[in-house]
Amino acid sequence: MKRKPKQIAAIICIILLVLLYVATLVVSLLDFPGSDELFAACLMATIGLPILLWIFIWCYGKLTGK
Repeated sequence: MKRKPKQIAAIICIILLVLLYVATLVVSLLDFPGSDELFAACLMATIGLPILLWIFIWCYGKLTGK
């Protein structure tokens, strides 16, 4: 079964989001210097990653004419 680039990007995004959720949970439970900045970065990446995926899929559709 051959996967399309959009499907591959979506699968990678799902895996990265799950890893980000786990990282956010771990960072929120641990207390070390700089954990607040890392927590904020994890939250921003959780919001930004799907937006970047949407932009990638949109650009791919425009470039390929699909």
